[in-house]
Amino acid sequence: MWTAIAVGLLAFIFSSFVEYWVHRLMHHSPRFGERHRDHHRRNEGQGVLWEFRDYVKGAAIAMVLPFAISLEVGLGWLMGALAYALFSAYAHQLQHENPSKCFWMPMPVHYVHHKYQMWHHNFGLAVDWWDYVFGTYKKVDWLSEEERQVPQRGYLELQWW
Repeated sequence: MWTAIAVGLLAFIFSSFVEYWVHRLMHHSPRFGERHRDHHRRNEGQGVLWEFRDYVKGAAIAMVLPFAISLEVGLGWLMGALAYALFSAYAHQLQHENPSKCFWMPMPVHYVHHKYQMWHHNFGLAVDWWDYVFGTYKKVDWLSEEERQVPQRGYLELQWW
């Protein structure tokens, strides 16, 4: 069981790493990033469940390959990867609809990435770790009067589908 938990944590962290680099790639590859550029034009999420579906579809093979090692490793990896996909889908939608609720980050990096058209900074979606590690974190005073005047909503009051 401890192996599955450790592997699950590793999968969670690795998933955040992959997400960071895929997002960066979307900003540098015209072919790879067309759908992403449309996302920037619209500046909205698809809803938590649709985001989750896309993350799982994109990573499905990587989520099941560890089963070739063992059932315990495979289950741990799958659970960690699915947990991160769900957390990321939620965090992505939350930053588009209610960024001040991202209490786990001092600044909602994805919201700032969109608000200030940051094509070379703040690539994290659910976490900001990798922006710090790779030098792409750019702090800004993001909480303007506009954000302060938005009516407060709960953590679950967002588009789910």
